[in-house]
Parts: sequence; structure tokens; C-alpha cells
Amino acid sequence: MPRGRSTFTKRQKEQSRQQKQRDKAERREQRKQDKPEGAGTQELDELHEAAAARAETARLSDELKTLHAERKQVRSRIEKLLGQIDQLSAG
Repeated sequence: MPRGRSTFTKRQKEQSRQQKQRDKAERREQRKQDKPEGAGTQELDELHEAAAARAETARLSDELKTLHAERKQVRSRIEKLLGQIDQLSAG
């Protein structure tokens, strides 16, 4: 029994669709093989480390500013005390 033209066309379409599926799966598998394992996680880890380093740098910078301010206060107090000692020894 001869098949109609539409049956042949449907069959060709289905074969074409299946071939595209196989090609796509093959490309996907090739990309997986080309991509080194853990590359995405390694980059993510590096970003986390960089963010942590920036946060630590900011914290240390703030601490340094605080220490400079305290040093300045202590220095002015010592100068004041030395001035008072000089007045007492001169008097």
C-alpha cells in the first residue's frame, strides 16, 4: 500500500528533529569535555577571597586611623605634662 506524501514529509521532519537533538547533545558533551572541571567554582572562590581581602583591608584601615588618633591624643597629653614639669622645676 503506497504511503501518501504527507506521511513521507512527517517522517522526514521527525528524522530531522532527532538529528538536531543528537547534534545538540553532542555539542553539549563536547563543551563539558572542553571545560575544565571546577573552573566555575575556582573563579567563585577567588571572588570570595578577593571580597574578604577587601573587607579585611577596610577594617585594618579603620583600625589604623583610630590608632593614629589615639597616638595624637597621647602625644598632646605628654607634651602638656612635660610643660607642667618644666614650670614646676623652673618655679
